[in-house]
Amino acid sequence: MKKTIKKIAGLALTAVTVMAFAAGCGGGSSAGSSAASSAAGSSAAGSSAAAGSSAAAGSSAAAEGGELRVGMEADYAPFNWTQMDNKNNAADIQGGGYAGGYDVVIAQKIAEGLGKKLVVVKTEWDGLSPALTSGKIDMIIAGMSPTTERKQTIDFSDTYYTSDLVIVVKKDSKYASAKELKDFAGAKITGQLNTFHYGVIDQIEGVAKQNALEDFATMITAVKSGKIDGYVSERPGALAAVAANPELSFVSFESGKGFKYDENEVSIAVGLKKGSDLTGKVNEILKGISKEDREKIMEEAIKNQPVTE
Repeated sequence: MKKTIKKIAGLALTAVTVMAFAAGCGGGSSAGSSAASSAAGSSAAGSSAAAGSSAAAGSSAAAEGGELRVGMEADYAPFNWTQMDNKNNAADIQGGGYAGGYDVVIAQKIAEGLGKKLVVVKTEWDGLSPALTSGKIDMIIAGMSPTTERKQTIDFSDTYYTSDLVIVVKKDSKYASAKELKDFAGAKITGQLNTFHYGVIDQIEGVAKQNALEDFATMITAVKSGKIDGYVSERPGALAAVAANPELSFVSFESGKGFKYDENEVSIAVGLKKGSDLTGKVNEILKGISKEDREKIMEEAIKNQPVTE
């Protein structure tokens, strides 16, 4: 999704918190993510040695140990975020801290179904796929869309959430009353770096497309300061941003008046190694989570996302 969705959260999580469909899908610190990835790598090596053999290509290290190492940014509310305690059944982050959000609940259900202990490995967006293919994590549950490009390097489960694309703006902006894409002619619009959100901006005729930004926290700050007029997001991310920042709003579009994209781009799925023996098991677990339950989980995530003044 986001990233297609990437990510809202940052600012939303740290400055006025929120976390994208990266959709896209849809959004942590470089040093922190790096350290988390490194720690994950060390843990993987230790577990492998204890088992006495390396996991075969496409097989998850989780099959040999008691932990399920799940990679996510923990900075993309309402899908995933970082918090200081385990309130609302938050999950442990490798290296310290706790993670909450929609993705975390899904990861907990998958870990439970596999009989494993969930450990969140906080990883920057661009480092998620490399961390998976290198064996530092066992799967990605991070608001990630199963795009054709990503499918070239990793496999995906069935989708576990589907959204749509909107544009986040200031509530008092002249663009807040927009009804279709053409109403954004001349507007300074951006999207998250390395997501399809940024590419669809080209569909707006006459738009003043700005440089892509690293995460949703930065985009929220840019909108609030007036540096940009808006940014492309998936609906859950926009809802989270608005809930945490009352001066913001978002524009959604009726059919035929908004962005054109493939449904896979606004759907999110679990990323797994090519040929992983966990894919089928994950799909069975996901089948057991009804649409109603998924909607309730998202509602709770939006309600529980951390807000820091």
